[in-house]
Amino acid sequence: MAIERYIGIDLAWSEGGPRSGPNETGVAVVDAFGEVLDCGWTRGIDETVAWLGEAAAGGPALAFVDAPLVVDNPSGQRPCEREVGRRYGRWKVSANSTNLASPRLAGVVLRERLRAAGWAYDDGRGGPPGAGRVMSECYPYTTLVGASEWGYAEQRPTYKRRPAGVPAAEWRAVRAAECDRLIGRLVGLAVADPPLRISSHPVSRRLVDEPSPLASAAYKHREDLIDALVCAWTAALWVRHGQERCQVLGDDGPAAPGTAATIIAPARPEQRRGSSGDDR
Repeated sequence: MAIERYIGIDLAWSEGGPRSGPNETGVAVVDAFGEVLDCGWTRGIDETVAWLGEAAAGGPALAFVDAPLVVDNPSGQRPCEREVGRRYGRWKVSANSTNLASPRLAGVVLRERLRAAGWAYDDGRGGPPGAGRVMSECYPYTTLVGASEWGYAEQRPTYKRRPAGVPAAEWRAVRAAECDRLIGRLVGLAVADPPLRISSHPVSRRLVDEPSPLASAAYKHREDLIDALVCAWTAALWVRHGQERCQVLGDDGPAAPGTAATIIAPARPEQRRGSSGDDR
């Protein structure tokens, strides 16, 4: 049975402490027609694993997770993270460094928990999976600048980090306005290939019906859901178009097939290895 459920997980990288508890994780699942079957938020690995089990409904599913899933480098950056900067730096997209000394490795924990529940990790080097319950790593920023449907041909949208030229006093209003523009582009995916219809579910429809909030906690709540929807759409794009529209970052290592630390990223021609300006 072919994969027809696409899941996005904007995972909280930290599992949280005894006092603070786990942070929120944005979650979304869409079908092959772009209908949002479920979306919202979980807290902690246990809730996320339980939600994933229900979202997959025991059938074939592909989960794209925004968090490091495979970390085996003692220090520095993973090769896939270095490649994000090489391929997408011109669009002001780079990746945080992750290694075995990093304190925030919830993605590794999630991968192990899902593996025990019958999911398989796939590094993408063999192309999109055809069946099963599979998880892979993605990075929403590469989707936003790497897939032409979003319209960010010059640089990433500033819906997260404050640009140097924006005064701190103005940042919340600027951020909210940029987020609303991004949501407008999410709405436009209803006619994309693959489609995403965020108005098909009451929770994601509120992104359209309500303006982005200024308060930081409420804004982060919204941002996590947006990124989960971006991850889900990226999973659908990967299954629909494979390496014609996406590239696998970090695929040069000696790891056994299906086990490498990679990021599957949509890519314009100029963002691919061997394009003009490539440093390798």
